[in-house]
Amino acid sequence: MKFKYKKYIWVLAGMTIISSCGVDTFPESETITEEQKTDISGAIPDRLKADVTGMFSVIGNQFCVFGSTSSRDDDAGFPTVCLSQDLNGPDMISDNSSYNWFSASSEYADRIYTYANPYIRWAVFYNQIKLANDVIKSIDAETEIPALKVYLAQAKAVRAFDYLSLAPYYQFKYKGNEDKPSVPLVLDYLLSDDPSNNPRATVKEVYEQIMKDLDAAIAGLEGYTRVAKTEIDQQVAYGLRARANLYMENWAAAAEDAAKAMSGYPFYSKEEVSQPAFNDITDANWMWGLNLTPDNFTDAYPSWPSVLGSFSGDAYSTGVGCYKDINVLLFSKIPSTDVRKGWWVDENLHSSNLSSVTWNGVSGDAVAKLVIPNVKYAYNPYTNVKFAQYGGPGSTQNAGDWCIMRSEEMLLIRVEALAMSGNVAGAKTLLESFVKGYRDPSYVCNANDATALQNEVWFQRRVELWGEGFSMSDIMRLGKPVVRHHNNKESNFPEAFKFNIKANDGYLLLRIPQRETNNNKGIPESANNNEGSQPVSGDNATLRDGITD
Repeated sequence: MKFKYKKYIWVLAGMTIISSCGVDTFPESETITEEQKTDISGAIPDRLKADVTGMFSVIGNQFCVFGSTSSRDDDAGFPTVCLSQDLNGPDMISDNSSYNWFSASSEYADRIYTYANPYIRWAVFYNQIKLANDVIKSIDAETEIPALKVYLAQAKAVRAFDYLSLAPYYQFKYKGNEDKPSVPLVLDYLLSDDPSNNPRATVKEVYEQIMKDLDAAIAGLEGYTRVAKTEIDQQVAYGLRARANLYMENWAAAAEDAAKAMSGYPFYSKEEVSQPAFNDITDANWMWGLNLTPDNFTDAYPSWPSVLGSFSGDAYSTGVGCYKDINVLLFSKIPSTDVRKGWWVDENLHSSNLSSVTWNGVSGDAVAKLVIPNVKYAYNPYTNVKFAQYGGPGSTQNAGDWCIMRSEEMLLIRVEALAMSGNVAGAKTLLESFVKGYRDPSYVCNANDATALQNEVWFQRRVELWGEGFSMSDIMRLGKPVVRHHNNKESNFPEAFKFNIKANDGYLLLRIPQRETNNNKGIPESANNNEGSQPVSGDNATLRDGITD
């Protein structure tokens, strides 16, 4: 074992960011001649294909921000960004130990803008924006070459995805905050004569660019059949626009886009999720994902199975007991008839999902209690067993595909959007059909108005999408508080992470990293998110969220 202590890496994190230059987000060249455009359009579709493939895959690479020489075990691209976002929320718990690379997110120290964690969550997306801009810059906007039209559309969809992955965290919900600062826009052309002076665009400006890119992508991908789910096709672009419309509260448009996105995709069946799953891009309900096979990993530890999974033979979760657990407040609200209850072990370390699992000669609940010196700790109460991995229990490969979009998310967007656009009855019928048919045969939706149904969808999202990176974007777009405990009771959070945060607390907003503010004259320290203060144990003990009350 070669696990590294996180208390050592935080010192290095600050030093690294302060002494380094900002992310190179601008296209490779600032100008391109018409002659060059003709050469590109006529000669390099095949060569550009490699750039497009790299654009899609970069966010799944190990050490994709700081590089392999940094040996940062939290630098594993988009999956570990998702983990950070969920650990900011109310529903995911991790150990407060020196081995926990993500404790900064649990304790909200990731608002300290010299730390590595907030920089990773910034740079993963701006680095991919850079690649998308390079592709867009390389293609004549008027090209009639089919392959190039697709590449152009895909690059614009990727850029929209990146801004959708940034905007919800740097400013409060869209409605009512349209003119407030969000994140800087970096496009395939310069927005000013001085690229080092790029202020934060307003929330409205960022979403206008997102919608412009997605509209173009949907048009450009008409009739295109992709070769792999690692690519964006028209349905995925519709799914991204459904997310954008959801964030903007364009309810009718969100419902329509979600329906188009999910058309033809089935849902996971009860049988399929009655065992560890969520690691295979070939699953029929996956719409878009990262294909992360063992060949993608040169190091066992900077990988999502090492820190989120519970079945590895060489990982931070199992090897030092740094498991990811569900908040008992949410777990207790899941009916016993719901198959998703088995996605976590209970207080007695029982889960029906373990009935099909064998590890080191033991099966079922014995796996939860299994202790292998230097390899596996016994599970905590409420440890997740939702996610499988390549090679099965005990494998040291620490590999598994990562889902970016699946049909169940689109269904829940459609239900919420239908309710909020006035079709409460239709939304309720749709939700009951899904949950009864695929998760809980005893389910009855008791919500009778739009707000109540929106809250019911929030509960369903918190359960269905647990661990997949949606926790804080939902908190922010719905204007909800972060509620982790009730009067210091009924909580399995470590004491240092046991606090609640009000919905309007400025400390919910991520800070723009110092590496960016040092190199962008348009964002002085005074223009950063500077409100609020780091929460401490016991804060806002009487706060409630309406779901886990």
